[in-house]
Amino acid sequence: MKGWLPLTLGLLAVVVGAVWTVQGLGFVEGSVMTGQRVWAVVGPVLVLVGLVALWLGLRSRRRT
Repeated sequence: MKGWLPLTLGLLAVVVGAVWTVQGLGFVEGSVMTGQRVWAVVGPVLVLVGLVALWLGLRSRRRT
């Protein structure tokens, strides 16, 4: 069971970061975030944080 929390949170961060990125770039409409440059910057940062969490989760699961 070790490593599931970082894997889950990392995957969630990658998905949310990707959505924020495409909203910030204006590809997804219907939100106050659409076309806002700040979300086009925050999104990729969150994706990177999520990828690090995924890597740490996978690494901890391999040690056991």
